[in-house]
Amino acid sequence: MLSNPIIPVLRSFDEAKAVEFYQAFLGFTQDWTHRFGDDFPLYQQVSLKGQDGRVCILHLSEHHGDASPGANVRIEWPGLAAFQQALLAKNYRNAKPGLERMPWGMQELRIADPFGNRIVFFEELQDEAAPASP
Repeated sequence: MLSNPIIPVLRSFDEAKAVEFYQAFLGFTQDWTHRFGDDFPLYQQVSLKGQDGRVCILHLSEHHGDASPGANVRIEWPGLAAFQQALLAKNYRNAKPGLERMPWGMQELRIADPFGNRIVFFEELQDEAAPASP
């Protein structure tokens, strides 16, 4: 059975900052854009392909009412340590994301975009068992 992916819509306010953060820094590809006219807000889809072939899709919208700034999105992302090292190698002046081991057997990379949205990339650690449920 095939299912549709869940695609978060994140609020953005500045096309150049969105390109710098999502494409130049995180490595997303811009798939398509839409504007109702020349001086209208931008709505776009970006995607990121992982080492294992999985794809993360996000929609970024400058339209008031599409989304609220300050959203928090969690994205499962295998190969997180390599992804983190690739981000650090880009020497992006606004973020130097670290990895954090969580007590429930995950590691996380947390990063905020220029618009106040929080993105948490995570992966389950194979060498640690998650705590048993009560």
